[in-house]
Amino acid sequence: MSATGLILDGVLMLLLIGAVAFGIRLERKLAALRNGQAEFAKAVSELNAAAGKAENALMALKSAGQDTDLLHDRIVKGRQLKAELEALMANASKRAEPATRPEPAPVVQERRLEPSAPPAARADPAPEQAAERASMILQALAANQTAQQSLNRARRKLDEDLFAA
Repeated sequence: MSATGLILDGVLMLLLIGAVAFGIRLERKLAALRNGQAEFAKAVSELNAAAGKAENALMALKSAGQDTDLLHDRIVKGRQLKAELEALMANASKRAEPATRPEPAPVVQERRLEPSAPPAARADPAPEQAAERASMILQALAANQTAQQSLNRARRKLDEDLFAA
């Protein structure tokens, strides 16, 4: 072999060794990229799960807001009924006259009285209305308490969901 052939063979061997070294470095970088891609896919799936939890929490928050609005409306109605009941009670106490003992009337002649109307028909309807309104107020208060308990449960669940994520 000639000297130029040996020199060319040496240069070719050096180039082949450089190509092998470059291939090994490239393989390591590709392996790191594949690992990064797997971790990225895992992070995306975790982000998707967190977004689902956040969406559920927002729905629960919206429901709690609606419950709050309903509760507020019931409280306002309850306060109005309370004010009306207090006004009726004040009017009833003003209308009530102290009981006086009637003086016996002289008996002139005895005659038979015919019943005119049943006592319930002659009675003042205000006490019945007051009782009905009191019943409505009690129902509203019970509904308010139930709504408040539901709202508190929804808030606790929302807090648990938000802090669990």
